[in-house]
Amino acid sequence: MSINSYKEDEQLAGTGKTRTILRLLSYMRSFKKEITAVLFIMAFCVTVSLLNPLIIEAAIDRCISAGNLPGLFRLIGMALVLNLLMIGGIRLRMYIMAKVCNSILLTIRQELYSHIQTLDLQFFDSRPTGKILARVIGDINSLKDVLNNFVTTLIPDFITVVSVVVIMFIKNPPLAAASLCSLPFMAVCIWLIQVYSHKKWQDFRKKSSNLNAFIHEDISGMRIIQSFSAEPETGETFDVLLKEHRSSFIRAVRLNDAMGSVIDLSWGVGVAALYFVGLHILGAENVSVGTFLAFGGYITMFWNPIMNLSNFYNQIITNIAGAERVFEIMDTGATVTDEENVTEIPPIKGQVTFSHVSFSYENSSRGKASHEKNSCGNSSYGKNSYGKASHDNTAKVLNDVSFTIRPGETIALVGPTGAGKTTIVNLISRFYDVQEGVVSIDGYDVKKVSIESLRRQMGIMTQDNFLFTGTIKENIRYGKLDATDEEIIEAAKAVHAHDFICRLEKGYDTPLTERGGGLSVGQKQLLAFARTMVSRPNILILDEATSSIDTNTELLVQDGIDALLKGRTSFVIAHRLSTIQKADRIFVIDNGGIVEEGSAAELMAKKGAYYRLHNAQFITV
Repeated sequence: MSINSYKEDEQLAGTGKTRTILRLLSYMRSFKKEITAVLFIMAFCVTVSLLNPLIIEAAIDRCISAGNLPGLFRLIGMALVLNLLMIGGIRLRMYIMAKVCNSILLTIRQELYSHIQTLDLQFFDSRPTGKILARVIGDINSLKDVLNNFVTTLIPDFITVVSVVVIMFIKNPPLAAASLCSLPFMAVCIWLIQVYSHKKWQDFRKKSSNLNAFIHEDISGMRIIQSFSAEPETGETFDVLLKEHRSSFIRAVRLNDAMGSVIDLSWGVGVAALYFVGLHILGAENVSVGTFLAFGGYITMFWNPIMNLSNFYNQIITNIAGAERVFEIMDTGATVTDEENVTEIPPIKGQVTFSHVSFSYENSSRGKASHEKNSCGNSSYGKNSYGKASHDNTAKVLNDVSFTIRPGETIALVGPTGAGKTTIVNLISRFYDVQEGVVSIDGYDVKKVSIESLRRQMGIMTQDNFLFTGTIKENIRYGKLDATDEEIIEAAKAVHAHDFICRLEKGYDTPLTERGGGLSVGQKQLLAFARTMVSRPNILILDEATSSIDTNTELLVQDGIDALLKGRTSFVIAHRLSTIQKADRIFVIDNGGIVEEGSAAELMAKKGAYYRLHNAQFITV
């Protein structure tokens, strides 16, 4: 999947409107009883609507003209009862369909969210969070009217139109033909409109997604924007995106509005043709007043549903683009998934083996090989959609890496930024799959064990100290959902977070906003460390775990780190070499592999890559 941003429109694979609509309507199968009840109610309402013109005709031609007042009162009473029942039926139908549609939207949103959680990091790396949110919220909400009106508009109005046509031709074929003479004109115009309308609404959804992505990114980075006084620049970008969004909406709405105008014109032509044929061709003496009134009612009953159907068709054209975007994510398969017949990995002892492992990340070249000078003056080559190099000279992040870690060892990974340190631990925890070679734990290929059984035995603390909305206690418990209050406090004490927590007004029950607003970076990192500590993992991964902690706090936390590392296979990624002096082995990662390994003392004695890194940090010239 190619990298996408708010600056470019998303590209969707076309699946066809009919297929998308049928897939959307398939969710109604779970509500057969409710839909059946609504159909019976609507059948009654349509029948009453069709009887009303006939009742009017009978009242005029048979009762009023003959002076039959008792018969007239009976017809009025019958019409009153039927129409009151119809009004009650309409209200009941609306209530039932509202419940059904909201339940379906809830189901779709839950399915989409559950599916998103199964997708691997490559999916989230490839698109802004705002564009994902646009599908989970806005695109799904747009489907409600389509679901509701399919049952409450399409079916009854279609039946009404067909019934009206049949009744009109039975009663008077010439008048019926005159009333419907404008239908071919309307059909051709609507077909031409829909050809272009769907593309316009697809474009509008894309522009909405771009705008949503920018707003989410802008708000998330507000601290940086304000610190660099970049508000004018972001304001200009927002203005451009907003104008694109507005323009795409106007282009789409113009076509929708044109459909209504076509139907109004056709309606007017039909009414004019009805009275012209009835008065000037058939003659007023051959058509009764009741028949004229009945046909006037029926032609209204014909064109009103046609208008409703056109509005419903507009809704489909408008909102089916939202359904396509929702189903596109649902159909996106994770590249990191459980294979068939995977096994549950037993309690991990901690032996980790890399056997001839190679890996490269996907870039944004959209799968096409490109050989050009980049902004650094270097030749760049594209990669294909699977992240593999599309040119032999493209460097891999890891290239034919092999090593074995014994249970209980602490391995430190050091090296320049981008050398592949985080990639190694991501492959161990199977956030990505190797493209070549095998990663195994205790002899089990990680691809052949379930992801859940693997990750629940691993503790991972990254550079991103993400905290969720909730209390401090809830954030620490996230590492072990069944942890007791005593375990939470013990974990916090181990990393020396207990004291600062107790100084807060509500202690462990202090509520946190998104990302831990109000706490210092170091405090947030201590809470993230306590969250990892409480999980008591068999394999521990610390990715720059102390990068945001000052030196004095680091000395306090080091005891907790030592206690956590004891007896566990651990991988510690660190740029600050003072934090890894006690590691059993240090791997210096560079140029796609391990260029040096050994203890701190052994590597210093070699006076190689590690020696140069150490001197760069500790020796001031």
